[in-house]
Amino acid sequence: MKHTLHPAWSYDAVLYEMNVRQLTPEGTLRAAMGKLPFLRDMGIDAVWLMPVYPIGELERKGSLGSYYSIRDYCAINPELGTMADFDAFVAEAHRLGMKVLLDWVANHTARDARWVAECPPDWYERDAAGAPAVPWDWTDTAKLDYCNRAVWRAQADAMAFWLTEHAVDGFRCDMAMLVPIEFWNETVRRLRALKPDLFMLAEAEERNLFDAPAFDACYAWEMHHLMCDVAQGKVRLTALRDYVYADRCRYPSSAMRLAFTSNHDENSWSGSEFARLGAAREIMALFTFVVPRGLPLVYTGQEVGYDHSFAFFDRDPIPAERYRADDTTEFYRRLAALRHANPALAAGERGGEPVEIRNNAEDCLMTLVREVEGNRVVAIMNLSPYAIHAAYHTGIYAGSYTDAMSGAAYDLPQWVEEDMAPWSYRVLVR
Repeated sequence: MKHTLHPAWSYDAVLYEMNVRQLTPEGTLRAAMGKLPFLRDMGIDAVWLMPVYPIGELERKGSLGSYYSIRDYCAINPELGTMADFDAFVAEAHRLGMKVLLDWVANHTARDARWVAECPPDWYERDAAGAPAVPWDWTDTAKLDYCNRAVWRAQADAMAFWLTEHAVDGFRCDMAMLVPIEFWNETVRRLRALKPDLFMLAEAEERNLFDAPAFDACYAWEMHHLMCDVAQGKVRLTALRDYVYADRCRYPSSAMRLAFTSNHDENSWSGSEFARLGAAREIMALFTFVVPRGLPLVYTGQEVGYDHSFAFFDRDPIPAERYRADDTTEFYRRLAALRHANPALAAGERGGEPVEIRNNAEDCLMTLVREVEGNRVVAIMNLSPYAIHAAYHTGIYAGSYTDAMSGAAYDLPQWVEEDMAPWSYRVLVR
């Protein structure tokens, strides 16, 4: 058994980002709890809840406001339910064997947050008029001042509240690079003393996130944008391949990278994966499950192939009749099973390092091998909009396999020569 740097469950995990407001017609935690068996059956291991805290009213955007404009870090948004509803949600997730991660927004609060009224003025950065400063164009928020150690302690206290009193398993940390890394290192040391198997995901890509390490995983934003560019014909596969190999040198081998075809930002501001990836959406989803160090994410609606860009500040739920298992559900179920059954695909330091079989069309075709402790996965992916005639020697990788998506036996010969349709793939395991 390899040394565990991260919670044991996380290495082969599939994450799900839950937008409670839009998941069900009711838009509540109680209704969302009813979807947990569906997600568990599909293979989801951990649910990341978008912010569930009360939302500020001052300068509120849209009819319901931004989830990320938080009025009180230690309460539940009454639109979503009660604290008892939240506790019931966590208990049901745990009963089903799933973890729950809370979205944590450390950089700013709502402009009418409890802290604005109750805490000293120096808890916030101030503008020329003395009002709490507005970060970027987020006019419904107020920027906290991390020169003040009291802010550090209050943030840590609030995070500890959810760990010790409400049994959450970790945090997805919004725009983690906007606050000092020393804050994260100090706070996470304290939190891990309370919960040794705490899981921390940073919405950031800075390399110092893993120095202490405060974080188990960080976003792979650059990779995501390259995936979109490949799908849209702006760049060829070579750019994505170069990224994958360069990324191995940027971070420690233990660093997990969140891999996704959609999330709340991409979906609401850039369109659904149907709009951004088009015919490439299936193979790009596969890519997130086989890419080295990848920690794959499924966003609300993707599990039922819902082609829609959700309104961000208003109710815009998935229709009840639309939420049912379909071919996309089965596709993700097979991807999750592929990941769970094959240690070679583990994230972090446990997974197999990437090896490529050289081929005749490397600007289109990736023939990726990952192998560890007798387990091997071969992913043959035409990551291009072109029909290609593929040819390559498999060498030591020839032999008998199982096709991961169909379950059929497959013999990989020493010499492969075949036509491949645009965006087609084959995944072999042994």
